[in-house]
Amino acid sequence: METAVERVRVEKFFPWPLCWSAVWVGTLAAIALALIIGLVAIAVGAHRAGGSFGTWREVTFLGMAFSILGSFLAFALGGWVAAKVAGVRRSETAILHGAIAWLVAVPLLVVLASMGAASYFGGWYGGLAGLPPAQAFATAQDPEAALAARNAALAAVTVLLLGLMGGVVGGWMGSGEPMTFTHYRTRRDRAAAGGW
Repeated sequence: METAVERVRVEKFFPWPLCWSAVWVGTLAAIALALIIGLVAIAVGAHRAGGSFGTWREVTFLGMAFSILGSFLAFALGGWVAAKVAGVRRSETAILHGAIAWLVAVPLLVVLASMGAASYFGGWYGGLAGLPPAQAFATAQDPEAALAARNAALAAVTVLLLGLMGGVVGGWMGSGEPMTFTHYRTRRDRAAAGGW
């Protein structure tokens, strides 16, 4: 009589290392640089102090450049700082730190925007503040106010997503690995050959 042996496959999980101190330092570095770039933009006249814009025709090329590059560069610095402080050498883990630094920064930016500080970061962050209840009611009645609210939300989404891309690129740069998509394949081949 034969007995059947049942083999049970146990799945192992390998969590990625995460250094929360590095994430917080990267987040604060990104917010600080975004504030500096926003204040410089106000100083040179690229942004209006005191609020966001109503229509896209009000946006100057210099204002757009400060908003787009400022958001990307601020979070690229945040991702780079997070990767360097964590001391990670693999691009995947460094990218994770940069993306989480961005993720932590988003609610902080929303809180700062709701407290009235969005205009210091640049006009494009003004959409994070939302609308006060009285203005929300007026927006439902006035098509121009609705268009301005839509444009502010679109600008805020744009700078947030550019910030995420900056955090990912900054984390990748902070890892020290070459920024090519084929590096993972060559790294795996070297590890299999006993290179490292």
